[in-house]
Amino acid sequence: MKSNPLTPFLFLIPGVIILGAFIFYPMLNAIWLSFTDYNIVADAEFIGLENYKELFADALFWKVLGQTLLYLIIVVPALVILPIFLAILVNQQVKGIGFFRSAYYVPVVTSMVVVGIAWKWVYADRGILNYILESFGLIDEPINWLTSTSTSIFAVMVVTIWKGLGYYMVIYLAGLQSIPDDLYEAADIDGATKWKQIWHITVPLLMPSIMIVTIMSSISAMKVFEEIYVMTGGGPLNSSKTLVFYIYEEAFDKLQMGYASAAGVVLFVITLIFSVINIKFMSKKESDIKG
Repeated sequence: MKSNPLTPFLFLIPGVIILGAFIFYPMLNAIWLSFTDYNIVADAEFIGLENYKELFADALFWKVLGQTLLYLIIVVPALVILPIFLAILVNQQVKGIGFFRSAYYVPVVTSMVVVGIAWKWVYADRGILNYILESFGLIDEPINWLTSTSTSIFAVMVVTIWKGLGYYMVIYLAGLQSIPDDLYEAADIDGATKWKQIWHITVPLLMPSIMIVTIMSSISAMKVFEEIYVMTGGGPLNSSKTLVFYIYEEAFDKLQMGYASAAGVVLFVITLIFSVINIKFMSKKESDIKG
């Protein structure tokens, strides 16, 4: 019986409908709104590029964009490198290792609201972090981690990294378990140290996983919001505010939906550019290693 060539496309229809309803339509609608003056109450009025002109003339926009890129520069390398060592640690065949794998993954499944509140206690003036630092004589007086313009965003970065470690650890762990043990045994016979084995065997063979983690962590860093909302509210003096938080304020506090949509389009373009660069760079590195 001859099969119908249109059959495969019938199976794609449900997915296309879902993507269209929840991804493509909102995206296209946001692009349209970015060219309008829209505040929910009144109908959208087309104003051309005025939102973009106002956006690029706003000093606060450039400030939060710089802080977003700073978040990207610090958080992404940490979430690419640290989980590799964590995955190597929990990849050992020792008794009870399953407990440690689960323990490291607990922050991932914990609500960001709960995590944010818990870390606010850690960062409090009389919190455990200041207590430990004072006990070891590293500081003379408590540091205002979340209420100082010089430390607030870095304090939130630590929380983002801490919460994401377990998630990316699992991705690396899956990659590690696909590496043949024969390679490490041969390296042992040749006298290679553990560090050389990691650098010349583990890292090259983990390149596909590293590329996935780099792209995913970059996108996550660009759209960070919850921890900032819970821990600092973007303050003090906008020092911990990122682009997504800026969009949220413009859209839901000031009801400037058109202006917020323009900022959202800019965020989309920047994220797309970084994703393409990551894919190109990591693909080149992978081909160089294989070559």
